[in-house]
Amino acid sequence: IRKERRGDYLGATVQVIPHITDVIKQKIQAVAPDVDIVIVEIGGTVGDIESLPFLEAVRQLRSQLGSNRTALIHLTLVPFIETAGEIKTKPTQHSVKELRSIGLQPDILICRSDHEIPVEALRKIALFTNVEEPAVISCVDQPSIYAIPELLHRQGLDNIIIEKLGLQNRVKPADLSDWRSVVEHQKHPTGRVSVGVVGKYVVLADAYKSLHEALLHAGIETRTHVEVHYIDAEEIELKGLQPLMAMDALLVPGGFGQRGTEGKIMAIEYARQNQIPFFGICLGMQLAVVEFARHVLGLSDAHSTEFNPHSSHPVVGLVTEWINAAGEKQARTDNVDLGGSMRLGAQPCRLNKNSFAYRMYQRDIIYERHRHRYEVNQHYLAEYEKKGLLIGGRSLDGALIETIEIPEHPWFFGCQFHPEFTSSPRAVHPVFKSFVQTIRQRQTPEELLKNPRKIVVD
Repeated sequence: IRKERRGDYLGATVQVIPHITDVIKQKIQAVAPDVDIVIVEIGGTVGDIESLPFLEAVRQLRSQLGSNRTALIHLTLVPFIETAGEIKTKPTQHSVKELRSIGLQPDILICRSDHEIPVEALRKIALFTNVEEPAVISCVDQPSIYAIPELLHRQGLDNIIIEKLGLQNRVKPADLSDWRSVVEHQKHPTGRVSVGVVGKYVVLADAYKSLHEALLHAGIETRTHVEVHYIDAEEIELKGLQPLMAMDALLVPGGFGQRGTEGKIMAIEYARQNQIPFFGICLGMQLAVVEFARHVLGLSDAHSTEFNPHSSHPVVGLVTEWINAAGEKQARTDNVDLGGSMRLGAQPCRLNKNSFAYRMYQRDIIYERHRHRYEVNQHYLAEYEKKGLLIGGRSLDGALIETIEIPEHPWFFGCQFHPEFTSSPRAVHPVFKSFVQTIRQRQTPEELLKNPRKIVVD
């Protein structure tokens, strides 16, 4: 659209083909110069109108690059019909037919099912989809998603891809020892902790999927079974703090809008007063600042201007200018569309070497992904520090607060960015690892039974 407004198309009508598909291809190829293989995932279901431009762009790329430089892998569902007691291959056949109708012939099929797929069924799929038999891969549900790489490797998927792309002489034999270790740690934890996630999107668990997985990654790394409990912030407002009292730690994630805000603040106060490990992410960090201002500094009207524009103590507000990772000045106002005024993507942050944040990261400069509009108001920093809330990280120009912490608390940390986005089972994020390690060291179920936590509720 921006190209059209600039006149790049010289007045021509902007069309799906070639204009939109050309941009999709350009975005894919833009990352190619620095890597050997580009993996492109197209979500959704074949036949959905939303995915058609992307599939068409892939069709064009395959034609331009040649079949020996591309591999098309199609993930399909092979359902088990309980009443009939058998696997049905028709959905897969129909899905491939839809792909072929738009000019795409899959090289490999990965057939997902909750039951073992008989060899005869796999042969039938190969016959009716024009895919070679060895390239029809069975992907039966596993107890852990992290067991899937081993499952696919046993069926030769990696070798099929390597041969298709002609990379036989450029790769080493697969080493899945890391994945085996991940699965082993997950299967055999040596401890158990409970983490309460206080949010407002708790009905749809996938809303916090990245967060959930990052906690599990930390559990795998520390051989800890992390039980994640989703607690509705609005329920806390209505019914009180009781749901929090069985938790070993609390986490308040990001979010938008005022609904549930006071319940999150109540949860943060509870964690701070009772020395319970607390982790605030994005809005969670901002509300931790609000809670501290209200109940430690005594600024009862303290709030974010996102929720109370008329607060006499706007401890969180809209920052109008900042410098991005490229050194360019960015600007925003209250009147700009929400999506166009966010601080987005990986941004650098400088950590104070005397901070808890630095001890976790062991680096001066970190890059973390952001997605927010509002920032902590630096006007109150001197008062925070006098009362024990310290700033551990700032933007490179020092204008924006990135992390907060309370050194006198066992583990009280907030960050403006989203560390969950960069965690993986083989490279757990250091903040999540520290969080789970601290919970485990402080409180095990056995210790809780022997020494019940003293609860402070105002």
